[in-house]
Amino acid sequence: MNGTTIGWCARIEEAPRVAELGFDFIECPVTALRLEEKDGLGERIRAYKASPVPVRAVNVFFPGDMKLTGPDTSAARIRAYVEVAADALSEIGVRTAVIGSGGARSVPDGWDPERAKEQLLDALAMMGGVFRGSGVTLAIEPLNRRESNIINRVAEAAAYAQAVGSESVRILADLYHMDLEGEKPEEVAGQAGWLAHVHLAAEGRVAPGTAPSRCRELFAALRRAGYEGAYSVECNAPLTEESLPYLRAAWEEARP
Repeated sequence: MNGTTIGWCARIEEAPRVAELGFDFIECPVTALRLEEKDGLGERIRAYKASPVPVRAVNVFFPGDMKLTGPDTSAARIRAYVEVAADALSEIGVRTAVIGSGGARSVPDGWDPERAKEQLLDALAMMGGVFRGSGVTLAIEPLNRRESNIINRVAEAAAYAQAVGSESVRILADLYHMDLEGEKPEEVAGQAGWLAHVHLAAEGRVAPGTAPSRCRELFAALRRAGYEGAYSVECNAPLTEESLPYLRAAWEEARP
């Protein structure tokens, strides 16, 4: 795409349409692989590998019942899951694994926030070690306060990544969550050195090109900051023909 790479977040069943519309890759949910179910896992991995458009990125990393904070965490279960994920995603050829998973990471009522931060840092450090050398970069995703009560802004995600200190752990910026948290593109550009991936959406989390958006402004800020990673559309709307031409034009208009 004239100097950048753009994909669409969808289930693997939509890959033919994603390819038809000209996107560079598809971003699929890890949970759809059902990594804890050994029966049929190889077949599910092969379906991702056989996609007509590369599964370059993945999201929805943890199932909601796999708690990363609070009294009900299981370090053994988390590690076993992460080890299977690292092998599977490396085999598929994934380059970025988004770590959002608000249901898994959100701090339970009454739990000490500082203890929760320690738990999350421990989990991320373990993941960074497991994924080292896999070819897959983990990208911590800030989520708006309606979806999670921990790591809501891009600068917070960068602080976590810095504390973990692993080359495998970086961050993501999501335009939808930025809008809800009042983050400006210039603020995010200040963390460009930590960015591994970016999610795009128009206002209301609809498809870019079908409603007003700050995509061009974000492109401009990140281009000035030297970000050269991929972007993907993550929205609550069906695949549409309008998005890619709109994003191509916005990218060109954002030329420094």
